[in-house]
Amino acid sequence: MNRHGTKGQKKAASAISAKLKDKFACDIALDAKIGPCLHIPHHMGIVITSRAHIGAHCIIRQNTTLGGTVKMGQDEFMSIGDNVDLGANSCLVGPITIGDNAVIGAMSFVNKDIPANTIFVNPRICNMRPVPESFERMAIPRFINRRA
Repeated sequence: MNRHGTKGQKKAASAISAKLKDKFACDIALDAKIGPCLHIPHHMGIVITSRAHIGAHCIIRQNTTLGGTVKMGQDEFMSIGDNVDLGANSCLVGPITIGDNAVIGAMSFVNKDIPANTIFVNPRICNMRPVPESFERMAIPRFINRRA
């Protein structure tokens, strides 16, 4: 509605966004590209830039920032893959790519690319390791289309 709508629809989208921002303290830019089934268990303190492209079935926990930088060009964006799990109080900035099935630990600061199927924990240690097969992900509710 914000991107391709009429002038009235864009104004309505901005008004809805402002109300949501005030009520839930959750600032998601209207131009952010977000895939289906984004799950935000605790909505407080979420900030998502308009330069973010978020894949399907991602989980974003409280106080997480997906932000741009001043040096980002118009053609640069942040890309978050499918099934990515972002821990609480994480900060992801810049034109970075987070691969599919990655897990970003709580209180992480990420300004470099994270490969797919990786757990990123504590940026001071720069510890990355493959996701084990036994890792249990949080179940995301799947909606079933009952029209047949």
